Amino acid sequence: MHEIRIAEDLSAIVLETARRENLSKVTKVNICFGQMIQIVPDVFEFAFRETVRNSIAENAELDIEIVPVKVKCINCGNDFMVEENLFVCNKCNSTDLGIIQGKELFVKSIEGE
Repeated sequence: MHEIRIAEDLSAIVLETARRENLSKVTKVNICFGQMIQIVPDVFEFAFRETVRNSIAENAELDIEIVPVKVKCINCGNDFMVEENLFVCNKCNSTDLGIIQGKELFVKSIEGE
């Protein structure tokens, strides 16, 4: 489960940012995961809760945004959203695709007092 490792890294970022910004409490963490990261949100939230236990972020709301996969066909230039994990151009049936979005993993914002 890579969710645990990502949760550990995220909690370190959150707590370091809170320290740097002199926050006494973290109230909300907004994060973005590309669909290709294959995060299971419930598992990730559980792991995050464990990593921030007894810290200023232990009661923070966690807002997870999943970014769908968007690709560009190298053959015909068509941009499209991947549906049902079907990585085939819906215009020319090519599998020669470049990923435009869907591999993201970043903290959008950290809110606190």
